[in-house]
Amino acid sequence: MLQDSIKTVHFDLDGTLIDSVPDLTLAVADMCRRFGLQVYDEADIRRWVGNGSEMLVRRALCGCDRPDTSAVDASFFAQAHAYFLDAYDKHLCEATRPFEGVLDTLESLKKAGYKLSIITNKPTRFLPSLLKRLRMEEYFDAVVGGDSYATKKPDPLPLIETSKRLGVLIDEALMVGDSRNDLLAAQRCGMRSIGVTYGYSQGIDLSTYAPVALIDRFDTLRTFLLPKERVCIPLP
Repeated sequence: MLQDSIKTVHFDLDGTLIDSVPDLTLAVADMCRRFGLQVYDEADIRRWVGNGSEMLVRRALCGCDRPDTSAVDASFFAQAHAYFLDAYDKHLCEATRPFEGVLDTLESLKKAGYKLSIITNKPTRFLPSLLKRLRMEEYFDAVVGGDSYATKKPDPLPLIETSKRLGVLIDEALMVGDSRNDLLAAQRCGMRSIGVTYGYSQGIDLSTYAPVALIDRFDTLRTFLLPKERVCIPLP
């Protein structure tokens, strides 16, 4: 059972703990208007997030899921990306909210003695303010952004180094995320994982990456890590 061996739970942020797409949509729209490009709706952005801010900007500039990196001039991309980051800073946490069950579950895990961390590909500059505004900062023993280490997910380095930082072995940690990047990073270093199906998976079958489980509600984590608790799932 997980509760008998897990001491630390690493969480992805966007698409796992919070729904940030509404504010990312506003920031991408600002960028597109600034450079005279087509403005995309929230459905497009929801499909494009999950691989870091640089890939989101590339997708918006090219208007496709799989952009050709050579199709955009490097200096123009750098200018557009910088503008996007500033725009996102302006819109940060206007409509972003934790997913249902997140705060109560984090509270329960913290009280049970788990060390908790965030390992996200989102740039570090946004994390302190975002977590403070959402009243989530108190739950985490470590917060790692996409530029905290030399590489980011799906490279396993952030998971390995954050586990070391928290004083736990790989087999004492669990990665929880909504995307290929999260589960593949865990698989590559031999860490167990749980995938959430409500996030930004871009239609990828997360079972490919051998998670312990796939869950469609965040608070279902409590049945794996807090077995004495019972999660009440309302009837439709």
